[in-house]
Order: sequence, then C-alpha cells, then structure tokens
Amino acid sequence: MDTIFTIGIFLSFFLAILLVTKKSKNLADTILGIWLFIIAIHLLGYFIYTLGFWDKYPHLVGTTLPFPLLHGPMLYLYTLYSLRNENKLRRLDYLHFTPALLCYLYMLPFYFTYTEEQKVLVDNGLLDYSALFSTVVLISFFVSGLAYPIISYHVLGKHKKLIDDNFSYDNCISLDWLKYSIWGIGAVYVSAVVISILREGLGMQFTFNADYIFYLIIILFVFCIGFFGIRQQNLFSENGINKKAQLVQEKQGADYKKSGLKSEVAKEVHQRLTKLMTEQKFYTNPKLTLNELAQSVEVSPNHLSQIINQYEEVNFHDFVNRYRVEEFIKNASAHKEITILSHALDAGFNSKSSFNSVFKKHRGLTPSTFIDQLAKKT
Repeated sequence: MDTIFTIGIFLSFFLAILLVTKKSKNLADTILGIWLFIIAIHLLGYFIYTLGFWDKYPHLVGTTLPFPLLHGPMLYLYTLYSLRNENKLRRLDYLHFTPALLCYLYMLPFYFTYTEEQKVLVDNGLLDYSALFSTVVLISFFVSGLAYPIISYHVLGKHKKLIDDNFSYDNCISLDWLKYSIWGIGAVYVSAVVISILREGLGMQFTFNADYIFYLIIILFVFCIGFFGIRQQNLFSENGINKKAQLVQEKQGADYKKSGLKSEVAKEVHQRLTKLMTEQKFYTNPKLTLNELAQSVEVSPNHLSQIINQYEEVNFHDFVNRYRVEEFIKNASAHKEITILSHALDAGFNSKSSFNSVFKKHRGLTPSTFIDQLAKKT
C-alpha cells in the first residue's frame, strides 16, 4: 500500500508540474495542474499520517482537513473552463472556495494556540475540539462532494447540447474525458458517504482501513485524469471549435415566438432547405456546421436552428446525420461490393466510431447487422 501511495503522490506532483509548464496551455490546463497539486498534498498528508508522523510532528494535525472541500470546486471549474474559450477566472468563481477558507479561519485558534499535547489528544479523539464544527464539516464534505459532480454534469450536458445544435460531427470535440472526471470524483465521495454511514452511523467495524478505499479511487483518478487531461487538445483549437464561430443555442417553443420569424417565411425556408439537402447533398461535407448551412440557405443561424427544430423536431446534429444514414443505406443497397466504411465516408461521416454510434441511434441496430439483414432479404 505504501508503494501505491508513493506512486500516486509522485505522479500527482509530476503531472501538476507538466501541466503548469506545458507550452500553449489554456486556463483548463492551469486549473487541472493546480488541482493535481492539491491532490498530491492531500495524498501526502494522509500518507504521512498513516506512517505516524503526526504523532511526531503534532503541528501537522488538521492542516489538510479542509482539502475535501476543494475537490468539488476544482472539478467544476475544470469542467467549466474546458468548455469555455476564456483565459482568466471570473471573480464569482473564487466564491466556490469560501467553505474551505472559512474552515481554515475557524481552525486558526487550533493551529496557533493549542499545545502539541492537546493536538495529539484531539487527533486521537481523546479531546473534543468542537463537536458541532466536526459535524458541520462532515456534512459540508458530503454536500460539496455530491453537489459539484451533479452541477458539473449539468454544465457538460448543456455544452453537449450546444455542440449538437451547431455541429454535424463529433470528432475533436469529444467530452468523454470530462464525463469520466465527474464520475471519478463522484465515486470518491459516494464511497466516503457509504463508509461513513456504515462506520459512524451503523457502528460497523472493518477488518481493514476503510479510508484506503476512497484514497485508492483518488489515485486511480489521478492516473486517468492525468492521461486524458494532458493529451486532450483545446476544444477551441483549429481542429476543434472555431474561436470565432457563432454558436447558437436551441430554444424552446415559447422563446421562438419572440424570434420575429413569420410562419410563411419559415415554411418557405424549410422547403428551400429540404431541396438543397436533397439535391446538393450538403450533408456529405463531414465538417458541416450550422453557420455554413445557414449561409447556403441564406438565413440566419438562429432562424435555421428554429426551423430545423420546429419542422424536423430534431437538433442540427441529428438532422444532418439522418440524411447521412439514409444516403448510406441507399448506396449500401445498390453497391454491396463496396465496404461499409467507404459508404459511410461517402455519406459524410468522418470516422467509423461516430458512424456506428449515429447509425445505431437512428436505426436501432449496428451497420453490420443491417447489412446482414439486407443480404438475407436479397
């Protein structure tokens, strides 16, 4: 176990330095680097505690107590600024660290007025520092640890919807690594809640140090977030989202009433859109965006998004890919000697993985299964 902790601590420090010194880093890289440094200190603090160093050096007692209140805010900020093309935090963002700061401020008398003997007694549970404070901190840990992953997941979901409203492709703007980060931190706190309930609430005695469970999850999280976070390119790089792109957020029916688009105009634009998609096959462009299609249809991106949503009842991503799926089926039925991937690329898909997921979403079965069924019919 000591070896695992040593590797986790070293890797956290190493990845933090690597991210902070990374060339052309963005704000998300900096946030992740700082977060990994915090994780490294947190792991180091617990590791030296298990080695008995807090008994030898009582002034260390409680120094990392508020650290669990930092992981939720860091997850949220990392998620938020991985999805935003900004290079500095807002003033409001610093408020997320208020609970940890208040915790440290409340503990100032403990840090500077308690004797070494008293700190040892508090650490061993033989002297009560403040039962109310301990309860409030414990509840705060759980609330923060469970609330921030939920909030982060909501932010991620909104951004995923924004991507689907504006882009017809998925490559280079994958958000899976953020989803895994959220799940990882959520798993840490869920395990902490379960263990605390079993140990403190139900009085269950474990035959091993149960704290190792969520510290091991943290170490595993470091491995995963370090790998995905470092290798992930900026969403707003030239291969991802264009920095100058006007992203349109799909609205609800009530909001469309305020758009100023008359129904007869919308109907005419929809007919023109359908004709252009059918005859000129814009969907075969694997990098087609809402802005590009709007220029071809000679309408604003906002109005085009409204028309697609109201007349087709899908977002832009599903609208374009529906045409691609139908194009694939038509070509695959007529030319069975050509490979599935070749047909997919000709239809406008830019990768095998995205084609498989889109096809299964629209048809309910994999492309290979569809081709097999098609062969049996003939």
